[in-house]
Amino acid sequence: MKLKPKKNKKQKQKKISAQKSEEAMIEGILEGSPDAIGVAVVRLECGCRKMAAVDKDGEPASKVIMYRDSAENICDKCKQDDGAFARVTESFIHWVEPEPGAYAKQMIKAKVLGTSPQH
Repeated sequence: MKLKPKKNKKQKQKKISAQKSEEAMIEGILEGSPDAIGVAVVRLECGCRKMAAVDKDGEPASKVIMYRDSAENICDKCKQDDGAFARVTESFIHWVEPEPGAYAKQMIKAKVLGTSPQH
């Protein structure tokens, strides 16, 4: 019987990246936000998404945009609770090249998306 090697914390954290359907929206947000160094992407369990550009200080560089792939409107639940935090399944920041340093990225990510306990 072979044992699988233990993965360290960095290996456990899978890198979340933009899906094809999100890339056009991200590019549009960046085009209208000259101060942006990235776009925060929040995916909700209902399939809706929230996105907004962020600047080098972690402040908003655009309005928050909510949308749902292949739909004219966001879902009824999002209309009621504006995409509540409790329904978030994934969130990440899509960085613009050149990306900020690791420390700056962590600070901005914590400010924009919040922090969660490390396991």
